[in-house]
Amino acid sequence: MALNYIWIAFFLIAFFIALVKLVLLGDVTAFETLVQGLFDSTKSSVVDIALPFIGTIAFWLGIMNIGEKAGAIRFLSRIVGPFFNRLFPEVPKDHPATGQMMMNFSANLLGLDNAATPLGLKAMASLQDLNPDKETASNAQIMFLVLHTSGLTLLPISIIAQRAIMKAHDPTDIFIPCIIGTYVATVVGLLAVAVRQRINLLDRVVLLWLGGLTTFIALLVWCFSAYLNHDQISIVSKVASNLLLYLIPVLFICGGLYKKVNVFEAFVEGAKGGFDTAVRIIPYLVAMLAAISVFRNSGALGYIVDCFKWLFGLFNVDTRFTDALPVAFMKPLSGSGARAMMLDIMKPENFGPDSFVGRLACIFNGSADTTFYIVALYFGSVGIKKTRYAIPAGLIADLAGVIAAIFIAYLFFG
Repeated sequence: MALNYIWIAFFLIAFFIALVKLVLLGDVTAFETLVQGLFDSTKSSVVDIALPFIGTIAFWLGIMNIGEKAGAIRFLSRIVGPFFNRLFPEVPKDHPATGQMMMNFSANLLGLDNAATPLGLKAMASLQDLNPDKETASNAQIMFLVLHTSGLTLLPISIIAQRAIMKAHDPTDIFIPCIIGTYVATVVGLLAVAVRQRINLLDRVVLLWLGGLTTFIALLVWCFSAYLNHDQISIVSKVASNLLLYLIPVLFICGGLYKKVNVFEAFVEGAKGGFDTAVRIIPYLVAMLAAISVFRNSGALGYIVDCFKWLFGLFNVDTRFTDALPVAFMKPLSGSGARAMMLDIMKPENFGPDSFVGRLACIFNGSADTTFYIVALYFGSVGIKKTRYAIPAGLIADLAGVIAAIFIAYLFFG
């Protein structure tokens, strides 16, 4: 129901803003802009997203099928099972969904978006098999989706690369702030869902895993900052992520050969579902991206930012952070939109990549994920219509990431 109300609100808000521009300001292009945005977004959702996505998802579904037949997914399930059994009590022990979710989270940690999405869709489909009400999101699906939308990433490669393209003096200076921001968002999202689902977070296994992950992230940050210079951080990030991305299919194929699996046939069998999945998500993508387009093109985000600047100005608070807020507001709606706004802010004629606002825009972009897009994509792929509290919980995680990013930016870049 939340997605339904938000979808309606986007269209109505855009209509009234355009109407005010036309009647009061005499802007005769107000509705033309909305309509053109509708045409562009509906075309893009199919031509630029769904159709190119077929090849990617087909490949990774094929690789996942090899991994399942070789026993790799069951092996991963046994490793993370004790922890995931507490977070996902509805999922039986050693169920393939556990390993698939672990694969998805691992890909996200490394910033491997192209691999993470197909793996996540496979995990969502497995969770749907366990879902007694096929049109309503289960507790396990909501927990998985919120953890995914919190965007926990250890290697923000694309943001570092974009800062290098914009000729930032030190493209990697947002590396540590991005990790901290996305980790805060993930922990808050986990807490929000756990409280709602009455999951015992004081369980010894949960505390050990969360403590271990926190320690690992802290050590990674310390090692990168203490032993690597800025250029080395970028190189190590790129090499490690791409090596691990290629290592996954290689290990699965080797495992299949060891288990005497017909690897090629297993791949083809799994890849067949790629086209069907891509076709199923098209209506959801068209609906969501069309609403986001009219909301963005109406100028609503600009008005919201102006309101925040005015409000904080009343209390004599430093309002520099408000200039980067368009990225924070756009990120839950559209990853490409947030990236475009981030790049626009980093242009030399605007704020520049080494400015406080330019760096904060990058941290915003790296501290969360595209909540509405992911909800439409993941739930749409399995036919879920009632999202329950998935969107509010995801937005709580996004808000935590935004607030953390602001404090971190002032701490690091003042």
